[in-house]
Amino acid sequence: MTHTTTFLFCLLTLRFSYGFNGDSFELECPDECDCHYFRINWVTDCSESNLTTIPYDELSLSVYILDLNGNNISSIQPFPNDIKMRRLQIANNRLTRVDRDAFRGLDYLIDVDLSGNNISYVDPEAFLDSHGLLNVELQDNPLNVVEGPFLMSSTLQYLDISNCNLSSINSQFFDNITSLSTLDLTKNPLRSLEGGVFDVLTSLETLKMNDCKLTTIPENLFSSLMNLKNLELAGNDLTNVNWPEVLGTLSRLEYLNLRKSGLTSLSENTFSNCSNLVTLILAENELRDLDVAATLGNSVNHLELLDLSNCKIKGPITGESFANATRLKSLYLSGNPLFAPDLQEALAPLPKLEKLFLSNCGLRNLPDNFNVFENLLELDISHNPLVNVFTRLLAPLEKIEYLNMGYSNLSYIGPDTFAHMTALKRLVLSGNDLLSLQAGLFGNLTQLTTLELEFCGLKRPINANAFFKNLTYTDLREIRLSGNPLVIPPTGPLFPKQLSQVTVLDLSNCNITSLNADAFKNTENLTELNLASNRINSASESLAFLETLHHLEKINLSNNNLTTIDPQLFVNNPKLHSINLIGNPFICDCKIAEMWDWANMIKGNLDVLIGAKSAEKDIVVKGNKKKKNLYCRYNEAQLKNMTLITNKTVPGRRPFVKPRELTYANRTWAKYVRESGCEPVVKILRPVALIADLFDDNHGLSTSTLILTIIALALGIVTVIMTMRLFQKRKISQVVTENNRKQR
Repeated sequence: MTHTTTFLFCLLTLRFSYGFNGDSFELECPDECDCHYFRINWVTDCSESNLTTIPYDELSLSVYILDLNGNNISSIQPFPNDIKMRRLQIANNRLTRVDRDAFRGLDYLIDVDLSGNNISYVDPEAFLDSHGLLNVELQDNPLNVVEGPFLMSSTLQYLDISNCNLSSINSQFFDNITSLSTLDLTKNPLRSLEGGVFDVLTSLETLKMNDCKLTTIPENLFSSLMNLKNLELAGNDLTNVNWPEVLGTLSRLEYLNLRKSGLTSLSENTFSNCSNLVTLILAENELRDLDVAATLGNSVNHLELLDLSNCKIKGPITGESFANATRLKSLYLSGNPLFAPDLQEALAPLPKLEKLFLSNCGLRNLPDNFNVFENLLELDISHNPLVNVFTRLLAPLEKIEYLNMGYSNLSYIGPDTFAHMTALKRLVLSGNDLLSLQAGLFGNLTQLTTLELEFCGLKRPINANAFFKNLTYTDLREIRLSGNPLVIPPTGPLFPKQLSQVTVLDLSNCNITSLNADAFKNTENLTELNLASNRINSASESLAFLETLHHLEKINLSNNNLTTIDPQLFVNNPKLHSINLIGNPFICDCKIAEMWDWANMIKGNLDVLIGAKSAEKDIVVKGNKKKKNLYCRYNEAQLKNMTLITNKTVPGRRPFVKPRELTYANRTWAKYVRESGCEPVVKILRPVALIADLFDDNHGLSTSTLILTIIALALGIVTVIMTMRLFQKRKISQVVTENNRKQR
């Protein structure tokens, strides 16, 4: 009896959990939407559904996240009372204004995303009912000039009003949102700001004003921002700014970005009061005459990252340049015309340097004092005309872990080039016309984890000669060969046995039409395989290689020529949890429904199919507004005069409430599966669906009521059985005790 009760309980729980597309059918879901749980939260995804109004009456009051991105909604009306929505996404619609009543009653609202609309007016009291509001995104809207306070919210911490056509900010703009910790004003044509406009934002820690066409900054603009730690002013024209005064009060500043800000010179005391500065970015300014030593001075004792890339520094970077920045760990000098002798002298005082970037510096040779950098872990010398001659100079870098020599005009790399770099973990040789690899080239790289050979003109995958013959490279887990015109052999493995431990392989954009069944015979430990942007089709043998990849977890087949796909292809890949099929010309047929059921019911998670539903990146602040979905296309014969009836006869799928007609051929997989009428083929769950349907049809009870009743009954039976067993044990115990007493 106990086993029977347990089985019934499990069966009903499965039905309760997987009833409609893997979601609990007790929660309402609008017809045009896809609903599912994200962790424990109910997500209603109505994005890109051609909606013109919000389906208020069909929403569950327990909806946690409502995604309405990418529709044609032009207005917001009050939501149902007592709705518990935390995040509302309504980006990229046709909203023109936000009125006072739009968010009335949304007491639980935490995040709202209104970006990418045509909003010109926002009522300052729009969020008065949202007492826990933390984040508001309004970027990419043509806001009118704001007179007086912008919003009223005592809890708001994050406000993004970037690219909102704001040409001015009045002195009361922030008066009622004084708790802000992050403010983004990027890409507004502000040109200038009044001093004191930020005075009430005493809690502000991050301020972004990139690309605001600023030409001047008042000396007292930041005087009250005592807690400011991150300041971004990139992309402005700040040639004539009194920087010592502007930055003078920012003693807690740790991050300063002045990239591409029209700087032509900097005085010696520019950063004199920024004693806690850790990161300084001055890249892409024409600092031709910059005296690096004088500018950095004694004020950058804590500086760990300095970016001077693409500054067109004309004078030599001398030995005194970084004398006072001895804590530097990361130095970016890429894009400046450098000469090896000067560079050698300048870098000498930086023994703690861990990262050095010298890309695109016109270097024909390298400094010969690399023995100084005992702690150097990363070196980028890519995009320099090195012409094959630097093996000896790199030899002392025995601790180097990352080396980028990509796009350096190399056609030959000597077999001893990396002989002493036994700590090397990531090697980038991409963009060199290597054609072939020398024997033993990677032989000593026993700790190598990643090898990148993209766009090297290779016609053969890596051959055995580049490695030592009798050695397995157990740490080499990632190989990237994207963009090579590989000629795939009709039989046999692509890679040698030395690479048997590789787990990540990128063969994207390699002009591959098919792979033989034994292609990965020597690399059967693959967990991630990228075959995107090739020409693989749906022929029966095109994906036969999957049979050998028992450890495969992720596969990317996006942007190929697949028109159909069968879940039986993945029967030998039990660990598979991510399949990217986006961008293939799929035809709408029942194989798509089978794939959906396989992911949803057998794998237990629709996230297995990338693009089937919202991913985590789609439901975070500043998330991806234009997510990519899985699509299929009806052919003309299917589409012509086709009317869809309600599909309640199909167990396991949420039906449409009303009959509907198809008016366009492209469908998301989510919508096609609902309207297809294809019978589920996942046999493991058919009994669950059929039993529940039997109860629904014969008794006329709601499924939720029925389930709760039977679960309660099952728990009652279990309780009775456990109670009876307890009495039996007590009775036996009493008998044993009585017998023992008589014996005594």
